[in-house]
Amino acid sequence: MLRSSTVRRCSTSTEVERGPRTIFRKVLIANRGEIALRINRACQELGVRTVAIFSEADRESLHVRQADEAFCVGPGPVARSYLNIPNIISTALITGCDAVHPGYGFLAENPRFAEICADHSLTFVGPRPGVIAAMGDKATAKRVMRDAGVATTPGTDVLHTVDEAKTAAESIGYPVLLKATAGGGGKGMRVVDRAADLDRAFDGATAEAEASFKDGRVYMEKLISNPRHIEVQVLGDDFGAIVHLGERDCSVQKPSHQKLIEEAPAPQLSPQTRARLHEMAIKACRHVGYTNAGTLEFLACGDDVYFMEMNTRIQVEHPVTEMVYGIDLVKEQIRIAAGEPLGYGQGDLVARGHAIECRINAEDPENNFAPQAGRVGTVVFPGGPGIRVDTHLYAGAAVPPYYDSMLAKIVAHGDSRDAAIARMERALRETVVEGVKTTIGMCREILATPEFRSGRYDIGFLPAMLATGVA
Repeated sequence: MLRSSTVRRCSTSTEVERGPRTIFRKVLIANRGEIALRINRACQELGVRTVAIFSEADRESLHVRQADEAFCVGPGPVARSYLNIPNIISTALITGCDAVHPGYGFLAENPRFAEICADHSLTFVGPRPGVIAAMGDKATAKRVMRDAGVATTPGTDVLHTVDEAKTAAESIGYPVLLKATAGGGGKGMRVVDRAADLDRAFDGATAEAEASFKDGRVYMEKLISNPRHIEVQVLGDDFGAIVHLGERDCSVQKPSHQKLIEEAPAPQLSPQTRARLHEMAIKACRHVGYTNAGTLEFLACGDDVYFMEMNTRIQVEHPVTEMVYGIDLVKEQIRIAAGEPLGYGQGDLVARGHAIECRINAEDPENNFAPQAGRVGTVVFPGGPGIRVDTHLYAGAAVPPYYDSMLAKIVAHGDSRDAAIARMERALRETVVEGVKTTIGMCREILATPEFRSGRYDIGFLPAMLATGVA
């Protein structure tokens, strides 16, 4: 049962502090790795017991050790473990959980999973299933946003055949971008520059989407050459309160469209463009009655901005927003799911300083970022003022071949962007991960470039840097 609460605000942070309470008795964390650890920590600080799930390949993972209870839900492949809904729900019921937090990826944007949770009296920590279905499906989300009066990139609804794709491409005009309607992380995306490449691209995008998300549907949009990728973080409660927590620049992306470095606030944005992005995000959320945490992603070309997609979950890069605004987004997710009001308004949220996040992946940048697997040796992560490390890695840990290659997120916060860059450079120099190749060196090279330091970069920056052999 929820008890009454008070909101107390510190002079040095916008973090909301509330008195002791019982929000949920026990939460099942339907994820793995660093995000599972992140959720576990938030629950423990809220006085909520946790149940971790793991695959046989993750038996020794740190999130298994840190949770109050942990249960194996299947073998290594995701379809038989972290996407195994019957085993996950059974684990939640057997252990007496009253809520499930999906994290990001896997089942986080699966409306059917949210419905099944509700059918078994388990609170899904996220938006309502209908909103997940509308906004998590990228083709539907664009149609909803057009109805809300939010600018979107020219594109299509779901394409069922390659012939439909060919007709659409001729209408839109090459180059075009095929995108999976489900999931994210650059999976199920293909750039098509000419008609002769469309058959192969369509087959590749649908196959990758099916393998990654068990949903092979794709849609098409006009490819906007080298825009900036800007996203706005939002929170909404069940009482109609919706706020934004500024924006993040996620334009440092690998050729596969997967993000590598993110920062907040976005540099080199005009005040008018920044305000417009925030207004569009709030307008969109009000239109769909959004609750819990979410992120609206936009493409920005000069002062023109277009809605691209919405992620109805916590983002990988949420720590940069937390560092700037002093709000624990995962705790807010849990509180909102438990029926609590936000307890603050837009005017209470003040951005302080600048934050940068580098993703440390088990990848070989010299071999097209090929994923690495194996067992790590020495591991040393940085510390000091303004440094945060989110990781499940430890010396001797296994890196399985089945999952996303991210090992850690290093976040640096400073009073200014220059201070955050200097702090991150120092942190990366301190970082050591032996046994597998990583993106540590690549991140250091990116931070040293004039383009990144100027803040005037776009999604074409890293691919161009790699193509010229600078890295």
